Amino acid sequence: MKIVFMVYHDILEERINKLLLELNIDYYTEWENVKGKGHHTEAHLGNRTFPGYNSVRMLAIQDEITLNMLSESIVLLNKDIVKDDDKVRLFQVPLEKIT
Repeated sequence: MKIVFMVYHDILEERINKLLLELNIDYYTEWENVKGKGHHTEAHLGNRTFPGYNSVRMLAIQDEITLNMLSESIVLLNKDIVKDDDKVRLFQVPLEKIT
């Protein structure tokens, strides 16, 4: 099992919703209006200099098949995104237990 954090520019909200719907993933926790800066990317701080925000979705993925499909779908989605700063980032860490 894994905990997955999807970090993405807020302008991608509709694409992320569609992606998760297509994968039949209807479970997540979301943080909106998140400020941040990635490695070698421009910041999204919600101000004039660095406009826009990020969103973060946390998903508890219990099976490897779903995790692989999600990862592959994000790779495909990122191919359509021109600016590296706007690409979706997927972070995964081990999940030991859900109670």
